[in-house]
Order: sequence, then C-alpha cells, then structure tokens
Amino acid sequence: MAKDLDELLDEVESKFCRPDPLRLGMVERPRGGGGGGGILSNDRNPAEAEENLRSTETFKKEHDLDSLINEIFEEPNFDKKCFKLKSKSSGNTSVRASIQGPGKSCSPVYLGGSAVPCGVGTNTSQRACDHLRCIACDFWVVSYDDYGWDKSCDYLFFRNNMPEFHKLKTKLVKKKGTRAYACQCSWRTIEELTDLQTHHHLRWVCGKH
Repeated sequence: MAKDLDELLDEVESKFCRPDPLRLGMVERPRGGGGGGGILSNDRNPAEAEENLRSTETFKKEHDLDSLINEIFEEPNFDKKCFKLKSKSSGNTSVRASIQGPGKSCSPVYLGGSAVPCGVGTNTSQRACDHLRCIACDFWVVSYDDYGWDKSCDYLFFRNNMPEFHKLKTKLVKKKGTRAYACQCSWRTIEELTDLQTHHHLRWVCGKH
C-alpha cells in the first residue's frame, strides 16, 4: 500500500510540480468560468505560443533590417570621402610628377624642314624640337610639314586664328620639304636644319620632352 502511494505521489509530482519542457512555450492561465480554478493549460496555448514566437522573430528581422538600412545609408558618405581623398591624392601625384618629372630639353634647340626628324635636339643628334613654347604669348608652337606661310600673313591673323588649323590653313601654301611654324605672335617657314638662336626675334624655348 505504501509503495502504491509513493508511486502515485511521484506521478503527481512529475505531472504537476516539475516543468514540462513541452509546456514551456505555452501560456498557463486559470480555467474560465465559475468557482473552481486550477492552473490548467488551455487548448489555444500552442497556437498563441507559436504566434508569440513568430512575432518575436518578426521583431528581430525588422530590427536587423533597420540596422542594415542604417548601414546602407551610412556607407555612401564613407565611400564618397574615400573617393574624394583618392581623387585629390592622385591629382596631386600627377601634378607633382609633371613638375618634378625628368623631362629632357633640347640643347641646342633646332628648327627644321619636313625632312628633318623631330625629337630631342643635341649636338650629336640634330633633331627639330616639336615641343616649342613661346614665352611672349604663352602659346605652344604649331608646325605643319610640307607647308609654308603665305607672304600676306600678319600678326592679327595669328592673333585671331591660333591654334585652329581649319582657320590657319587659309594662309598655308603647299611646299614640299618645308615646315611652317607659328605661335600667336610669331611665324616662320623653315627649309633646312636651323639653330633657333639664329632667329633672335623668336621668343621660343623648348618645353621639355
């Protein structure tokens, strides 16, 4: 008899006193109605527990989504700053390279007809400089092979038309072996290799190659 009583108590304790893992997600509420109330599980508790679980997951997803949106809105500003810094840095580098670059200058500076090759002129390599710049008008000197300037050319013509070829060609005369040079204030027709120093009135210098 005592043994049966112990078994009954164990069964009651296991059912009512120990928390059932399957019931942890269920909401326990008193039975509705009149007087007697014990703590009993309602048949709708599993559905409500599942709904609560879904709402919790939905909240977490919405929170994660908000965090992701915030990150997306924050990233462009960072990228833009990086891009600006990078662009500024690359620009400075290119300017510095152009200033400090080991450009070669012609010495002496030669002019020449169309038969004279262009390049860096030296005493041993007599080439016509094709990077001439005028220090008077601050224009690059243009040159046209197998052309010469018409005798009617004047200062105003070059002042108004440099450096557009479709306007300059109205005063260019086809002449084999010559090369027509011009800036905005000076012009020359050269047939043979010539040292620039022999043309004292020209303010042309080598702009480095």
